[in-house]
Amino acid sequence: MQYIAFDAHKHYTLASVARPDGQVLREERIEHERGALREFLARCEPGSPVAVETIGNWYWIVDEIEAARCIPRLVHARKAKLMMGEINKTDRLDVRGLNRLQRNGTLPTVWIPSGELRDQRDLPRTRMVLVRQRTQLKNRLHATLAKYALHDFEVSDVFGVRGRVVLRQRLELLPPHTAYASGHLLKQVENLSSQIREFEQRIHTTFKPTAAIQHLMTVPGVGLTLAVVIALEVGDVARFATAEKLAGYAGTTPRVHASGGRTRFGRSRPDVNRYLKWAFVEAANAICLHRSRAPRRHVSRLYERVARRKGHQKAIGAVARHLAEATYWILTKQQTYREPNAAAVSSTGDKRG
Repeated sequence: MQYIAFDAHKHYTLASVARPDGQVLREERIEHERGALREFLARCEPGSPVAVETIGNWYWIVDEIEAARCIPRLVHARKAKLMMGEINKTDRLDVRGLNRLQRNGTLPTVWIPSGELRDQRDLPRTRMVLVRQRTQLKNRLHATLAKYALHDFEVSDVFGVRGRVVLRQRLELLPPHTAYASGHLLKQVENLSSQIREFEQRIHTTFKPTAAIQHLMTVPGVGLTLAVVIALEVGDVARFATAEKLAGYAGTTPRVHASGGRTRFGRSRPDVNRYLKWAFVEAANAICLHRSRAPRRHVSRLYERVARRKGHQKAIGAVARHLAEATYWILTKQQTYREPNAAAVSSTGDKRG
């Protein structure tokens, strides 16, 4: 068996092939062209592991590795850098360091979703991008109207059918250039809303309500769209050892710094699944908005309790973590969401079923 490592960049990859004793057999720079990596690996032993870091263009690289009958090993880049302990950074040091970790059995790898799953993820992820863009434009319109004291509306949804009629009337009261710019922003908001509806329709058509999605839709604040996002981003729940691991992967747990008898909690780590984090935060915000409809539910009481002590943002974070941990048990036990009971306590100190 041989050990192979790729240090991939945008336009090229530096490949290193080593024997089990560490002897480097060859190193080669490969320009990024379809089939080039496959041709290089064809000269290596089939079934050899190939380490490649989690960079932006790893999808097609993994496909090339699998097509060459080798085994892709997706590397957690930040952890690998710390474990290699190199002060200097060059492409050659990186590939040799990855192969050294492979030989030692300490290479920090992450799960590789299937090609079909990677393709499916693009639907809800792109919808999320469009929603974020629409929100930014809406906020800009709100800010523009506030500058001229035109921001008070009698309708609940400013961008609904009735709201847009009132909104266009307000835009006519703005100075001419501001009105022109704001009118174009409103058209862009409407275009984005139309595109978002198209994506939602395709999501509804593509993703049938599987047992996992149906179970996830019983989670408070989670509808079909969020259930699809959670199911696709979690993937195989068995890759998480505990509910806390899934909550950490979803970015719903804070950093902990404990020293000298003092414990301080900071922000969540940057290397988390931001799509999964968005889904749980969206669900938590929905719970916050509609908590008066079900004041006795655990999530409503959890929000109220934390919000009184630490404010809205901390409360949203606590609810999002509860939902993430509940998701672990729902997918692991293949059951619907259940209200927590008094006999179980989560890692956050809140009671959980």
